[in-house]
Amino acid sequence: MSKKHLLSSKKLFSSNPDMTEGVIWKQLLLFFLPIMFGSLFQQLYNTADALIVGNFVGKEALAAVGGTTGTFINLLVGFFTGLSSGATVIIAQYYGAKQHDALKKAIHTGIALGIAGGAIFMAIGLTLAPTVLSAMGTPDDIIDFAVTYMRIYFVGIVPNLLYNIGAGILRALGDSTRPLIVLILCCAVNVGMDLLFVVGFDMGVAGAGWATILSQAVSCVCVLYFLAHMKEESCRLSLRAVRFDRNSLVKIVQIGFPAGMQSAMYNISNVIIQSTINGFGTDTVAAWTVYGKIDCIFWMTISAFGTSITTFVGQNFGAQKFDRIRRGVKVCFGMSVAATLLISVVSVCFGEPLYRVFNDDPGVIEVGMRIIRTVPPLFVTYNTIEILSGTLRGTGDAVRPMLMTMVGVCVLRLVWLFAVVPHHHTIETVVLSYPITWIVTSIAFFLYYIHGGWLKRRKAAAGMGNS
Repeated sequence: MSKKHLLSSKKLFSSNPDMTEGVIWKQLLLFFLPIMFGSLFQQLYNTADALIVGNFVGKEALAAVGGTTGTFINLLVGFFTGLSSGATVIIAQYYGAKQHDALKKAIHTGIALGIAGGAIFMAIGLTLAPTVLSAMGTPDDIIDFAVTYMRIYFVGIVPNLLYNIGAGILRALGDSTRPLIVLILCCAVNVGMDLLFVVGFDMGVAGAGWATILSQAVSCVCVLYFLAHMKEESCRLSLRAVRFDRNSLVKIVQIGFPAGMQSAMYNISNVIIQSTINGFGTDTVAAWTVYGKIDCIFWMTISAFGTSITTFVGQNFGAQKFDRIRRGVKVCFGMSVAATLLISVVSVCFGEPLYRVFNDDPGVIEVGMRIIRTVPPLFVTYNTIEILSGTLRGTGDAVRPMLMTMVGVCVLRLVWLFAVVPHHHTIETVVLSYPITWIVTSIAFFLYYIHGGWLKRRKAAAGMGNS
């Protein structure tokens, strides 16, 4: 593509933030903050369910809504989110390179993927819910609640996935603000419906499920509306044009499938951890459920940094600004470490009052504090994995990060659960599987980033020079 064409195209894309120019830390921070707050409000869907159900229905319903069901839901939704990250990467690269026709096709292919994936997952969730929950050893006093919530959740999975991929497209184009606005609105809708259905109509767990999927439907409509009214024709969504483009789909799968498998392996190990925790009884399941609402602050923060660096690297890789990529990685890593240390301190210091917000059962709080004293102090050991895997994915290097994660995190975590936990059967031993595997995998990612020759290979694959 000629320099003249690139310059003539710049005006077309000027309405969206361009991450190939400007002060790196400011651009990353301004892009990160809406994603972070957006993730916060997205998490409030389930947190609102847990708060209201935990206080108005009971700890059994609390354990079902947030703990046992969440693990299986995250397995499927996490796989799709990883798969759809392939669309985010190639859209960011096309945006950085100003390839308008390819950009348009990729956007519509991404939306088609959301519809097809949602239909498949709906069938899986509705059919397999009781079988999966039984196989996970869900306690008898929880399982009926869990089946009800999971089936209602999967009824609304198509709007959920369409929102996620639509928001990912907006972020790939540099717009992380409007997805935040949508989530603030829809979180408020969810809380209102939770109070109406659970408290007002006394619908219990079913009310929490219907409140969640109806609010997710609102978020889906909003984000599709924004895409359909983009000023730039090459970025604009047309429902009549939604179809699979073979070239776009192949590239999405090449980049996204390894990321989806990586997420799936994470969540499969989490399913096994959840099954192990289920064996400790209802108090421990409820404590683990509440802990998930507390440590989600860390995961939302680090994931927002990961999304930011992926988009930053994708745009700059498309623009062939490789030195800027390296500088951006250092800046993003430093920012993520500072944020993580703050979260760790707050989690340890204020863990007990945070637990009491959800449930004041003494048994639940006692177990929960043992978890908090074990994992949050070691959150920082995960940062390298998220930032460097996001960097590699932004250039299209997805297979090797998947393999490192599968072996270093997932396989090693399973070895720990089956070899160590039976001999030291405590909740601390179970949750130590997280930081131990983070440390090993972080070392592998650091060595690969420094000595792996990944950027040279990606440049050669994209037909770029060695500048």
